[in-house]
Amino acid sequence: MSQFGHSMLNKHKILIVEDEADIAELIKVSLVALSLETEHCADGDKAIQEILKGDYSLVILDLMLPGTSGLDICKAVRAEQPEQAIMMLTAKGSETDQIVGLELGADDYMTKPFSIPSFQARVRVQLRRVELLAKKEEFPSSHKTIQVGRLSIDQLNHTMTIDDNLIELTSLEFDLLTFFMERPDQVFSRANLLDKVWGYDHDGYEHTVNSNINRLRRKLSLQEPPQQIIQTVWGVGYKLSSEDCQ
Repeated sequence: MSQFGHSMLNKHKILIVEDEADIAELIKVSLVALSLETEHCADGDKAIQEILKGDYSLVILDLMLPGTSGLDICKAVRAEQPEQAIMMLTAKGSETDQIVGLELGADDYMTKPFSIPSFQARVRVQLRRVELLAKKEEFPSSHKTIQVGRLSIDQLNHTMTIDDNLIELTSLEFDLLTFFMERPDQVFSRANLLDKVWGYDHDGYEHTVNSNINRLRRKLSLQEPPQQIIQTVWGVGYKLSSEDCQ
């Protein structure tokens, strides 16, 4: 078992959105082995309703579904519940599919067929982030406001502003920006970020970092004048430029 045991994991409810019954059962068995509660939905239209009215720690989301597609579900949920944890698990494994899924707001992306231990490990990572967010709300005095130039992060209310203008971030985007703002002008490789922000160091998941950086950049550049606050340091990684936050 990982650093959080069954006593923590079994507090969480997972929604499996998958139209293939055998795959849905495999996912369920993998999650039940972690003492997690699961629910299943096989239709895209119903899935949106279930997610928005339910209280799910994590949504395991297929792309190819009857009714609304997984990509459209992700987009709709992000608009209403930006902090909802979403993991895409799909047979569409091309590089383009992964990038599109991540750019629309998925926190993680795995392809079928998948390794059950790897799947379980990455579910634990997502639930750990959910648990950390819950602890921030439970123990507000231990959290603070971080200010870098025009950017401000309120850890208590889990909000981010530029010049007092509220910017909607997913939970993962919030964690990523917080990491950068706590370490302005320091350069981090994709591997560093996967380890420190995502909580795993698997090779081959650079797109996860790239896509979240791209999403952050788009949201931060909505303000005038547009600035590249998160900068690429070619051949090394990324940094938050304190100069461009002024």
